[in-house]
Amino acid sequence: MNTEASATYEIKLPQFEGPFDLLLFFIERDELDVYDIPIAKITKDFLTYLHQASVLNIELASEFIVVAATLMRIKAKMLLPRKDLDESGNEVDPRQELVQQLLEYKRYKEVLDELRMLEDERAKMFARGNVEAELEEIAKSWTGEAELHTLTLFKLLTSFEKVMNRFEEQKKRPVHKVTNYAYSIESQKSFLTNLVESEKDIPFARVFEVCENRIHAIFTFLALLEMLQQRTVVVKVGMGVNNFWINRTS
Repeated sequence: MNTEASATYEIKLPQFEGPFDLLLFFIERDELDVYDIPIAKITKDFLTYLHQASVLNIELASEFIVVAATLMRIKAKMLLPRKDLDESGNEVDPRQELVQQLLEYKRYKEVLDELRMLEDERAKMFARGNVEAELEEIAKSWTGEAELHTLTLFKLLTSFEKVMNRFEEQKKRPVHKVTNYAYSIESQKSFLTNLVESEKDIPFARVFEVCENRIHAIFTFLALLEMLQQRTVVVKVGMGVNNFWINRTS
């Protein structure tokens, strides 16, 4: 049996909310002591996960990269012969800050799990569902006699005024009208193509002689601009003002 193959694991999907969630998964999976983390093993597992995520083209958040660098820094510190000392001369454990962050994250996670359970319990509760039916029964049993006793001419005129104002507001609403013109840029391009193929040195004003109105002229001008951009026609400029002709591209 290949011990290396049996010791490996595979994580196919990014099921972890953050790097500390992944570290807690490794600690709980291998039943490690959070106060005495084997930093070499957990660093190897963490980097293996990052490598597999990169192979699967999973985009990693910057927090994972930062924690990976922190683990490698702690591992390097633990390999140094000279350990850091505190004010009392005691040896400082490089893992201490990481352990505190993991414990704090674990407490927050437990609180979130508790709140999630409370939310699920609240979702199972249903509000009273017969309120609408009761209101409907009350409305059916009420004849409106009490309202008729308090009815006055002023109330009638006020209600009539509201109705008339509503009619006036409806009349003042803007009405949008969509006009479907019988022209299009494609049809005008076909017209211009036939024109330049049958004649040469066509005056610019000649192009708009067949236009029925301003809208027709605008479509024709837009079609001419598009044909100039596509280089299917060329413009030859002469002397004077508005003195140029249109020809097809040779």
